[in-house]
Amino acid sequence: MAVALGHNPESEAATNLHKLVPYLTGAVGLLFTSRDPESVTNYFETFRPLDFARAGTVSTRSFSIPNGLVYSRAGEIPASEDEPVSHTIEPELRKLGVPTRLVKGKVMLELTGGQEAFPVCREGEVLDSRQTTLLKMFGVATSEFHVALKACWTRESGEVKILEKEQGGMEVEQ
Repeated sequence: MAVALGHNPESEAATNLHKLVPYLTGAVGLLFTSRDPESVTNYFETFRPLDFARAGTVSTRSFSIPNGLVYSRAGEIPASEDEPVSHTIEPELRKLGVPTRLVKGKVMLELTGGQEAFPVCREGEVLDSRQTTLLKMFGVATSEFHVALKACWTRESGEVKILEKEQGGMEVEQ
């Protein structure tokens, strides 16, 4: 993306586009729109859909799979409104460390030692890939997706407005 915008005034595609290049690091994207910058900023300030957690994030809640017949939402909704998981998922659950077995084509969670539920994660702990996979399998979205706007370029004026002052703890030269 940086090459397309231009690294310096001589190679840039339009006036001052090279000033955006320092912000093109990490997981970033470019948004091209005819809308005014204020309406775009307002939109993204309130745009926060739920998302599935990724490995390395801190769990915002505890989640366990109840003992017995395993349902697709693992007790998150009433059993009368839920449906049992497919028998084809059972090997994947076992690979992820969940003590399940098939009983007459139904996936059963069988715990020992008087446990009532299999703990997937606890609130406040850092999630690993196994836990995030299980959370996603059971439709548990614990993260909030958001877009942080870093800079804005306006075609008419060629002006670059910096919306985020710091990038990774460093000042970015304008």
